[in-house]
Formats: sequence, C-alpha cells, structure tokens
Amino acid sequence: MPWRIDPDELTDPAVVALLEEHVRELRSISPPESTHALDLDALRAPGVDVWVARDVGPAGGSEPGPPIGCVALTLVEPGHGELKSMRTASAATGRGVGTALLEHVLDQARARGLSRVSLETGAEDFFAPARRLYLRHGFEVCPPFGRYRPDPLSVFMTRSLP
Repeated sequence: MPWRIDPDELTDPAVVALLEEHVRELRSISPPESTHALDLDALRAPGVDVWVARDVGPAGGSEPGPPIGCVALTLVEPGHGELKSMRTASAATGRGVGTALLEHVLDQARARGLSRVSLETGAEDFFAPARRLYLRHGFEVCPPFGRYRPDPLSVFMTRSLP
C-alpha cells in the first residue's frame, strides 16, 4: 500500500488544513443545522481518536508524506462508536484511501470491543459516493442515533461488528 495510517494528535499544519477544508466544504453544502462535522477543538477532545493516512516515499521510508485522508472515532454510548470526519484529500480520490481508512477504523472499533459503529452523512448528491462506500462495507440506513434528530438533509447509517 502506498500510504500508512497512524494515530494523529492534530498538530501538523497540513492535517489541520485538511480538516479545516473538510469543515469549510461541508458548511458550504449544507445549512448550519444540518452540518454535523466536528471542528478541531471537538476532534482534540478526550474520547475522540483520529487517524491520518499519509503517502509514504518510494522506498517506504520512515518520513511520513503529506496527509491524504483522515477519520475519527468517538463513543456514542458503551459498545457503540460513531465514525466522524471521514475525508480523502481531493488529490488522492480514486486511490482507495477512503476504503483503507474505513477498514482501519472498523478494525480499531473491533479492537476496542465495540459492537456497533454508526455515522451521519449528507443526503445531498455530493455525499452519494460516501453513502455507496458505507453501503459496500455493510452499513445500513437507520434512524437517528445518539443526540441526532430527524433531518431531511442527513442520512444515518449503522453496522454491527462481528
């Protein structure tokens, strides 16, 4: 694999820029009451784990390359996690980064003993590729969970972890 996925403390300016771009883009698509992206302060809060995918050098060197994607996991309730801030950098789309990040976060959720992972994504056409990715990986549409409320611009999805 031409990248690696590692935990991240959100101190690298390039990672911060990727996440700020993520929030900015989501806020440009959906109205504020339908934008549920976590900002940097919320992603840095206790109980939120973030992983970043980075390109590696041609020889697989130890120096990490630029961030090409990220994903976060937080707890909704005991045994139930929520996937947050799933993002692939525009320069890396179509390379399988999103799939790798999703598989990684699901493995991390299993390792933590979670039995379910859920997510909220947009209902607009912009989010169709994300919804297809989640469906391919066993997620199903579900009612709002946690603190979410019904929203015509949100799609809620969940999957059990074996």
